[in-house]
Amino acid sequence: MELHIKTTGNVHCLYDEMLPLREMGKLAIRRGSQVEPTTEGNWHADLALVHGPLLGPFATRSEALAAEVCWLQEHWLPHQ
Repeated sequence: MELHIKTTGNVHCLYDEMLPLREMGKLAIRRGSQVEPTTEGNWHADLALVHGPLLGPFATRSEALAAEVCWLQEHWLPHQ
């Protein structure tokens, strides 16, 4: 799990239950994207919530989730 700790003490990361984040203090969790099925049975990861692209289509939900995490780690998290 990648944590970005600012000089203000704020920590930014992609939410994961790997670490007990509540122990770090008050949490402010917001959604980064929406992973949804298409009418054809494929999957998209829509990153519009963080001003990102629509990724996909993917054959499986797990592929869409992996692409979502990869995009957020590369394009969103470093700028928080």
